[in-house]
Amino acid sequence: MKNPIVIEAVRNWVLDVVITLNLCPFAKRELVKNRVRFELSIATDEEQLLQDLEAALRLMQHSPEIETTLLIHPDVLQHFFDFNQFLARADSRLAQLKLKGIFQIASFHPDYQFGGTQWDDAENFTNKSPYPVLHILREASLDAAIANYPEVDLIPERNIALLEHLGSLKLTALLHNCTPSGARLGINPERTPSE
Repeated sequence: MKNPIVIEAVRNWVLDVVITLNLCPFAKRELVKNRVRFELSIATDEEQLLQDLEAALRLMQHSPEIETTLLIHPDVLQHFFDFNQFLARADSRLAQLKLKGIFQIASFHPDYQFGGTQWDDAENFTNKSPYPVLHILREASLDAAIANYPEVDLIPERNIALLEHLGSLKLTALLHNCTPSGARLGINPERTPSE
């Protein structure tokens, strides 16, 4: 069963955070062309999620009109440590399917935290999303976009500067605003920015 609230929250995040803040300069074009697939996994364990990931990869393999898939999984890997550990299994599945080099998986999570940072450091918001998401990208398309984008190496630096300027409180509010009123957000409500 599809949960439109969860999908709407992630779609809003892509529009209101990723595109509006220009965190990924390649995202808008694909969304406008309707080539982004938002898929809700109802998995409640890692094995089910791996099966859903494989199905999403197979679908993309046979559907060139799908540029990218956001596999949203609100009921599994809610703790960031477990999510982060799972990414190695996801990459292994890509290799088993002989799809490494064709697709890659980016990761987003409500509690995303880069190594060497504090939970509420602004730079973590480049990868914070309303719910856990495995983002499947076509490597050839990504390589082409990067090759045609001026000063692509400056994107992370620019993002961090922008996010630090906005601050964790404003970024947390932006993330919360992605979810329709009354919906359960994937963000841990007991963790608030220490600004």
